[in-house]
Amino acid sequence: MDSQESSRLTAPLAHRVAEDADSRQIAAAINALWTDIEAALQPIVGRRGVAALFKRTLHVTAVRHPWLATLAPGSDDSVDPAHLAALFAAQAPPQAAEAGSAVFENFRDLLATLIGAPLSERLLQAAWSNSSSAAPAQDPTP
Repeated sequence: MDSQESSRLTAPLAHRVAEDADSRQIAAAINALWTDIEAALQPIVGRRGVAALFKRTLHVTAVRHPWLATLAPGSDDSVDPAHLAALFAAQAPPQAAEAGSAVFENFRDLLATLIGAPLSERLLQAAWSNSSSAAPAQDPTP
């Protein structure tokens, strides 16, 4: 995929959080985006298939972000959203955002390797554009 295509597909995290978002907001956006990805891919590759892709993605991403190595699919081979959110919320905002973007970029690359870039783009674009579960860009100021 070219860099413009890559930017468009990893941008959803940036579209779901404000530039000055705190770690909790980033974690909520990552969790919502992951939920959308699971919903888009589970009918095609199943719960275990999605969990396996996610586990491999974490393994690859943990090379640059070692704290991600503690996150693994739950006992039923699904991703534990609470653990996912807690790990990202515990990081400083720049590290959480950088690691979150890396997770989605690595996931996209892995999926493209397995099923091809055009199909990956179509499947992920559905998840990327799903705004129903997107976290607000910024909490309203009272």
